[in-house]
Amino acid sequence: MFEAQAVVQNEAGIHCRPSAILVREGSAYSGEILVKAASGACTLTSALECIMLGLEKGAEVTIQVTGPDEDGFGKKLVELFETHFDFPPQ
Repeated sequence: MFEAQAVVQNEAGIHCRPSAILVREGSAYSGEILVKAASGACTLTSALECIMLGLEKGAEVTIQVTGPDEDGFGKKLVELFETHFDFPPQ
């Protein structure tokens, strides 16, 4: 099992657009995904479920991935949670 921490970097947090991207990536994976935050957990199968975590900039999440190429896919999810979706760094 892959497990890593990520810190949300997007200025507006994980809202509709980032959630949709995360769910699109998650739904393409054949293994199991669990994202844990202080506010709860989700499996990246629903954008609404992801949005309801209320992840703002600076929020810490734990990402757990089990299945084929779990390390590679887990690292990809860490990168997505740490992406500046709305406001690229200058």
